[in-house]
Amino acid sequence: MDFDFTWLLWGLPLAFALGWVASRLDLRQWRIEGRRAPKAYFRGLNHLLNEQQDQAIDAFIEAVQGDPDTAELHFALGNLFRRRGDYDRAVRVHEHLLARADISRKDRDRAQHALALDFLKAGLLDRAEAALHKLQGSAFEAEAMLALLAIYERSRDWPQAQRVAEQLEAAEQGSFTTRLAHYLCEEAEQALRVGDTAQAQQLLDRAVHKAPQLGRGWMALSALRAQAGDAPGAFEALLKLIAQAPQSLPLAARSLADLAQQTGRVPEAVAVLEACHARAPSLDVTEALATLSKGPDEARTRYLNHLQAEGSLVIATQWLAGERLSDPQAQPRVQAALEQASAPLRRYRCAACGFEARQHFWHCPGCQSWDSYPARRVEEL
Repeated sequence: MDFDFTWLLWGLPLAFALGWVASRLDLRQWRIEGRRAPKAYFRGLNHLLNEQQDQAIDAFIEAVQGDPDTAELHFALGNLFRRRGDYDRAVRVHEHLLARADISRKDRDRAQHALALDFLKAGLLDRAEAALHKLQGSAFEAEAMLALLAIYERSRDWPQAQRVAEQLEAAEQGSFTTRLAHYLCEEAEQALRVGDTAQAQQLLDRAVHKAPQLGRGWMALSALRAQAGDAPGAFEALLKLIAQAPQSLPLAARSLADLAQQTGRVPEAVAVLEACHARAPSLDVTEALATLSKGPDEARTRYLNHLQAEGSLVIATQWLAGERLSDPQAQPRVQAALEQASAPLRRYRCAACGFEARQHFWHCPGCQSWDSYPARRVEEL
């Protein structure tokens, strides 16, 4: 049977017309959705600039639904969830990005880094650690290593922290010498808690060799020797502190005075403390000199000399304790009031976050900064 080409002549124009109509409908729908998505996107930006995070999130969710293939909208939405503290939703957004097969390697690394930050902010340190390890060899490797270092410091895993710090230093990401010495001191404290003094001794020897300018190592070494009954060795360690890390002397002044009395080297200690006090008056150095004085009169003179160089409510309170008021019954009340008023001035304050404490910290418990506590009291800052 012969084929009728008449149907082909009619079918081709008809198929073309139907295709044209379908494309116009799809194009119209695409334009409608395209106009809707930018409006939602810009509305979200407006809310974000006005610090209206909840409204911004709703707008970005609408924009993502209109254009689910846009990775940037997902990143913006995930960051907003994290900033608001909605970590579960932030994790879901970034895991959804990682599950997609059509995103580039750059965006995949970016999503992995964002996911690690989600876990880190949520306090899920083990999951954050695993996510950060996957960023090795990426553009986020240096940031990931720094985040890992912070995790190991928070979990007090000092050997791992030492390994990461050495890798960062080898990659020329900064000098970590002082921080590595702190890690050795922290390990020494852990060894002392379990009674391993030999291990503590080795760790502290390495600490002072690595960073002799760090006063912590010399102070810990002096305390260890004093505990072992080696008062002369402990005294020598503090003399090395004064030579290598004079800025830390106020923290060791009282220990230096006690060891000087034990070893009979009071004149030497007085000479060292007076020289340091002449360069920079210090509450702790003055009090140490007062304890080494030959009598109450000399101690009061020390206090008066300090007050002449620098006004100090703390030293004035110490001086008044050795004086006799005309009304003996008023002495205890006045002394108690002055001690209460001066007590906050004897605290230490973190220079990074302002956290105050009665004791000096090498590692701030507030902001986790190292060496952010000056060796001087609040009144001297």
